[in-house]
Amino acid sequence: MANMATYHSTRSKAPALTSKEAIRRGIAPDGGLYVSDALGDATVDLENLADKDYFELAREVLGALLPDYTADEIAACVTEAYEGTFASDELTPVVPLSCAPNADNVPAYVLELWHGPTSAFKDVALQMLPRLMARTADTDTDCTATADTGATAEADTASASSPAPAEKIMIVTATSGDTGKAALAGFADAPGCGITVFYPEGKVSRVQELQMSTQEGGNVSVCGVRGNFDDAQSAVKRIFADRELAERLAAQGVRLSSANSINVGRLVPQVVYYFAAYAQLLRAGSIEPGDAVEFCVPTGNFGDILAGYYAKRLGLPVAKLVVASDKNNVLYDFLTTGTYDRARPFFTTTSPSMDILISSNLERMLYYLSDGDCELVSQLMDQLAQGSYEVPAELLAKIQQVFGCGWADEDQVAAAIKSCWEANGYLIDPHTACGYHVLADQPATPGAKARVLLSTASPYKFPRAVASALGLFCPPSDFACMDVLAKATDTTAPEQLATLQGKPVLHTDVVDVDGMSAYVENAARAL
Repeated sequence: MANMATYHSTRSKAPALTSKEAIRRGIAPDGGLYVSDALGDATVDLENLADKDYFELAREVLGALLPDYTADEIAACVTEAYEGTFASDELTPVVPLSCAPNADNVPAYVLELWHGPTSAFKDVALQMLPRLMARTADTDTDCTATADTGATAEADTASASSPAPAEKIMIVTATSGDTGKAALAGFADAPGCGITVFYPEGKVSRVQELQMSTQEGGNVSVCGVRGNFDDAQSAVKRIFADRELAERLAAQGVRLSSANSINVGRLVPQVVYYFAAYAQLLRAGSIEPGDAVEFCVPTGNFGDILAGYYAKRLGLPVAKLVVASDKNNVLYDFLTTGTYDRARPFFTTTSPSMDILISSNLERMLYYLSDGDCELVSQLMDQLAQGSYEVPAELLAKIQQVFGCGWADEDQVAAAIKSCWEANGYLIDPHTACGYHVLADQPATPGAKARVLLSTASPYKFPRAVASALGLFCPPSDFACMDVLAKATDTTAPEQLATLQGKPVLHTDVVDVDGMSAYVENAARAL
């Protein structure tokens, strides 16, 4: 295991922080994201990978990436986050597709990441983040979380935590649909913590909106924003960079932090399921140790696929990481041309969690593949603030060796949902459908022995889009659509989604983008 890692901004090597401090702060004061130059110094042994369950893998991976947490702290976090909170014993099960999407016949599999309490992949990380946050103990207050599922972080499991001062944490996050509910589920009623979630009004699915607007908890604030996700995310970053606001909040004993994947504590738990997928393929006899696997990842903010890059740096045999985009294909254009241009039309699609034009985690990738060139990263981010940037040709070539890409328009998304169902009897949501289309459209990476498509959400989070793609009649209510979909496909909606209809709406606030800062400050006063 490596020595205790230090984290620093993607835009500056100083100051150096422990992972606990980086998780506590969320985002660097200069606007950069926290990274560790020790990434890859510690690797995960593949020899006995097939013998390890998800809990063992999580302890090993998190221990490698967060070495200033003790083994006891990591073990307690893993138990609290995952014991009894997921519907599958595997947590993130791998399901084979009976018919490979592409004619090259490389076996294809789906990694189901949506068996947690909010039916989205964000649960894997956001059941973990509050537990990690709770153990930023030497300078921070205890904010041990109680999740929606009733899984409580018992006081005696925080064994390595020292007594904490009175400073409270206000989690502030912008969501394109799934992060918000998953973060709310993790942080609701967490002692010493509050959470404020902003979502783009009218640009998330009805189910996603209800998941957030019905959230219970005395420390919870949920607010729509008149704008799109990029507007909300950019405003949140400005809130974190507002020193006068930080001083006012500090006077009240409040510090801001983030639950988006800009927070390294949100990112690193996602690395685990890449190893878990590989272990399941080994146990099934689908691959041999050392065989390369291609991963296709629907992504907008680049965090889910960046976790795959971290897994690769930790020793996982990754043939390629393939970005699957929807009609907002800014990542596709960047990965094919080297130019990132945010000044482009924004489309509201059936895959709202990917309706993003500014992919925050791309900054971490640029840092690592430029060999830690903070000056270059800072220059590129300054240029992006003006509209666009272009990476040097040699850097683009390095990026393209690791990452592939593809995208699907709305017609192709619907066709992919229908094709996957007809060929495999397997139901997918619109985000996963973007990836299915890319798998069908492109041959496997040479040398890949298997292709794994990350499925990021239950199809029942988007019942209207899925039912419509299958040619089913769609009633006005999304919940009626769930019933139609269930009967037509002989599948079952997750209980936490099916029962949303009867829950009272508790949050109806809506603000303009320029009102978000004041909203956060008001929410902080209530802590």
